[in-house]
Amino acid sequence: MLAVLAPYSPALVALILLLLLIAFATEIRPPEVTAIGAAGLLLVLGLISTDDILAAMSNPAPLTIAAMFIISGALVRTGTLEAFALKVTGLAKASPVLATGLLLVAIAILSGFTNNTPLVMMMIPIGITLAKELGERPSKILMPISFAAILGGTCTLIGTSTNILVDGVAQKNGLAGFSIFEIAPAGIVIALVGVTYLALTRRFLPDRDTMSSLLDENESKRYTMSIFIGGTSPYVGQIASEIDLFRNGERRLVDVVRNDVPIRKALSEYVVRKGDVLVLHTNEADVMTIRERGKLPLTKSEDSQQFVPMSSHRSMLAEILLLPDAHLIGQSLKEAALPQRYGIHPIAMHRRGSNLSEQYDNTKLQVGDTLLLEGAKTNIRRLVEGENLMNVSEPKTRGYRRHKAPIAIAVILAVVLAAALDIMPIAGLAVLGMAAVLVTRCIEPDEAFASVDWRIIGLIVAMLAIGTALENAGLVEMMVAAATPWLSGFPPVYALAAIYLLSLMLTELVTNNAVAVVVTPIAIQLALSLGVDPRPFVIAVMFAASASFLTPIGYQTNTLVYGAGGYRFLDFARYGLPLTLVIAITSITIIPLIWPL
Repeated sequence: MLAVLAPYSPALVALILLLLLIAFATEIRPPEVTAIGAAGLLLVLGLISTDDILAAMSNPAPLTIAAMFIISGALVRTGTLEAFALKVTGLAKASPVLATGLLLVAIAILSGFTNNTPLVMMMIPIGITLAKELGERPSKILMPISFAAILGGTCTLIGTSTNILVDGVAQKNGLAGFSIFEIAPAGIVIALVGVTYLALTRRFLPDRDTMSSLLDENESKRYTMSIFIGGTSPYVGQIASEIDLFRNGERRLVDVVRNDVPIRKALSEYVVRKGDVLVLHTNEADVMTIRERGKLPLTKSEDSQQFVPMSSHRSMLAEILLLPDAHLIGQSLKEAALPQRYGIHPIAMHRRGSNLSEQYDNTKLQVGDTLLLEGAKTNIRRLVEGENLMNVSEPKTRGYRRHKAPIAIAVILAVVLAAALDIMPIAGLAVLGMAAVLVTRCIEPDEAFASVDWRIIGLIVAMLAIGTALENAGLVEMMVAAATPWLSGFPPVYALAAIYLLSLMLTELVTNNAVAVVVTPIAIQLALSLGVDPRPFVIAVMFAASASFLTPIGYQTNTLVYGAGGYRFLDFARYGLPLTLVIAITSITIIPLIWPL
């Protein structure tokens, strides 16, 4: 088939690439699914071979990234990162401004040596705690946390999967590999400029309400009570919303269980039936009244027992964030059956800047969604641990292996030091570090492999295969040949700026790892065609592909804080645009100074 399609291969690959980018931007399907589907199509059409797929899998980038995920997971599991962050936030009462600045600096530093996604996941509840200490809304601190992690990731080669992937693609295209601190001189300057902006401009961030803040603070002190409807009740057959009981401001119907099946949807249209169990949310005084009377005062006579109290427990409201490896992703709330499995009742859902209170039962859950849940504290904790979720109001939901922390710290320091001394390629060192934290039980095997974001690994392998298709079809050379005449009459810094801006625009529309694979070969070939060193061009791709500050969907850490902070979509553009411009100017200025063109 390859021979038949050979004359048309550039056009076909270009069309598939265009459709892929559109699918990324419109989020028709998750990016890893889209990329794998595109790679499969290229394989079917004969535009890539099985050997090309295997070559993509043998690239050092996916293995290195997976190993670094596990090492980062060990640092989280041993409480190393949290202990460091909590010491910083402990300064909040003494010096709020200093505490905020130090937290952002600490996040940037930590992000240079650990994967920024688990780092931000851990920092979200800490940031919310800090916001409470400062008397601020979480929206004043969560976006800067995400941006600080992004900036810090550009300081070392292992700070982000994008850097590792760009390095792998560059080596595939004939460049010498980057050392772990080679990009640090420029990265540190860029990070300092960015963190300074974040620390000085937090007051310009919006005051946004999260779902839990929309409800009265005393809500968390109320009770959930289950009540059985007896056959003598005159309200059997009536619509629940028309009964005075449910119009009482101190009582709220949150669920109905009929034949052991919760009926939460359209409660305003629910018709009461004999044998139903009502789940009411009410205050402590009302619970005592119900218990003492053994019934609810629905009529003046109160002669007959119409409702029988079954059980009550102290309930709380919890705002739960869906992490990248949450077990509920892809399920609807109806399918998850939280009331039956955990005794927890969903109240509302937040997605893409909107708080949804109804008609979300059948919506498939996604990364970054936040759920407002009601139930007993022990049940919520059991849900969080069992489904790998995050309670954003609690910095910690499980015990840490703190006695293993020195080992985890020693492992990451050894990896960094050995990489700096060029003892072994980073891929080998990452594997050795992964082996060390597993053998010493800093993290258990199931926890280790759960800490790897396999969606990113799948996306990277698929994009590497797609990158091979671009090379096979000669598209890279064609694009460079078209751009060279336009840029050859200008100083090389203009070409560097063009590559940076191309990467920057694409990373806001598609995934940063996809940008790394597509743009890096173009950057190298363009530099060679202009007769300049391609290394600074590759570094420009690294920095620009990570500089995602304009949308909540361009970078996964932005997606995580999007729901937790109650942000709206345009909040990122308003706050991130000046930062994007400052970082772009700084990057384009400093890169040629350190790596002359």
